[in-house]
Amino acid sequence: MKGTYLLLFNAFLLIGLWGCKSKQENSSAATAAPAEIKMSPFESSVQFPDAAISKMDYKMGDFTFVIQGNYQLGQQTPDAPQKMCANSDKGQHIHLIVDNKPYEARYEPQFHYKIEDGEHYILAFLSRSYHESIKTQAASVLVKASIQDSSFKKLEPVTAPMLFYSRPKGAYVGADTKKVMLDFYLVNCTLGNQYKVKANVNDKEFIIDKWEPYYLEGLPMGENKIKLTLIDSSGAPVNSPLNPVERTFKLQAEPAQK
Repeated sequence: MKGTYLLLFNAFLLIGLWGCKSKQENSSAATAAPAEIKMSPFESSVQFPDAAISKMDYKMGDFTFVIQGNYQLGQQTPDAPQKMCANSDKGQHIHLIVDNKPYEARYEPQFHYKIEDGEHYILAFLSRSYHESIKTQAASVLVKASIQDSSFKKLEPVTAPMLFYSRPKGAYVGADTKKVMLDFYLVNCTLGNQYKVKANVNDKEFIIDKWEPYYLEGLPMGENKIKLTLIDSSGAPVNSPLNPVERTFKLQAEPAQK
């Protein structure tokens, strides 16, 4: 009889230990460290070497652009399916940035956009359908503008080195969350020995010394934060307008099918 009780006791003990171990394993899995955030360069994209914004005007709240070269607004960029990142179904477009606000995407050369009276930095550049900027001087225009009655009153050239944030922006859903493109725009400076960009992604720091778009992978679902700073050779922030710039964006799972 004692042998029977001993066997039962050992059996219950083993079951209890196994249950504790399972709970510990489940607890460890639940508190596992998040995926590491990685940054890697984009693959080479379709080039538009002659794309140009030859004129930008603003009157009574209406922008008018003259675009030249082998580039058309509203068309899908040919290599969009290979990029595996968020792509606009409306096609190629203009990114319009006023000061350090998030850009407005516009798919026509004429459109209405309200700007408050006062002095503003206004940048416009041509974009591929998957939001990658065309990084040539001709494909962009930057002015310091005095606005009055929703019109250009005075325009000044900008000579200071400047950094403008472009992507990521808004919300990314489902497959678009796997690879998120980081893209920004530089004016009056070249990355290398003299200037670099410090990208702080959810408190993880990257130093960028080449002006090109980058994939971000391993980002968590929910809200994410990026801060971009143009820095000099010593690592100090460059004393230029609108530097640094910070944005938040969201990653969301694909909605459940009903």
